[in-house]
Amino acid sequence: MIFSGITLSVMPGEIVSVIGKSGTGKSVLLKHLIGLLTPDSGQIFVDNHELTGADRNTRELIISRFGVLFQGAALFDSMNIYDNIAFGMRRQNIHEDEIARRVPEMLSHVGLRGVEQKLPSELSGGMQKRAGLARAIARRPEIMLYDEPTTGVDPITGGAVDRLILHMRDEFHMTSIVVTHDMQSAYRVADRIVMLYEGSIIFNGTPGEIRETQDPVVRQFIEGRAHGPVSVT
Repeated sequence: MIFSGITLSVMPGEIVSVIGKSGTGKSVLLKHLIGLLTPDSGQIFVDNHELTGADRNTRELIISRFGVLFQGAALFDSMNIYDNIAFGMRRQNIHEDEIARRVPEMLSHVGLRGVEQKLPSELSGGMQKRAGLARAIARRPEIMLYDEPTTGVDPITGGAVDRLILHMRDEFHMTSIVVTHDMQSAYRVADRIVMLYEGSIIFNGTPGEIRETQDPVVRQFIEGRAHGPVSVT
């Protein structure tokens, strides 16, 4: 995916939803933000610290400020939930006593008390999402990236995930970027919605503003219509 002239700023404590049809580069954008991909040109700043071109130590310090909820939760199948959540903390050399205190606390925050000894395969899809979120927030990141957090779950579970995103913002003052196809989710959680199309940002505004826009590409997407300026392949 080639981006063209993208400029995007996210304010502290803000929740920004990134929408767009499949293949527009939403997940690619997240990968750039956490250093998994490096842009050929352009710059990425986190609180005035430049990620692009930074030395290894600076990159690691910047990236350590992020937490990520991957599309499929990305739990380790062979580890129980306790060890999954402890994994990132152990890599930070956090003491085991603190890990033992923090794991049940994080599970409580996502409504999963008492599942520490279960394997991921013993949890439903929605519970796996929440366990993945518990792992992401256990390191207490300042910035959370969510990649399709409501994909593959029923509407009730999707609503619960949205409430958790808002809770994480309110409880821990996290800044959040949420990649989603789910417009109902975007309307529920976002302070601002950004739409990608053909490598550019074609909309950047509030949920109220996107409901009122007359842009034909944006309207086709948010209304889920097959007919319009965007071809369906």
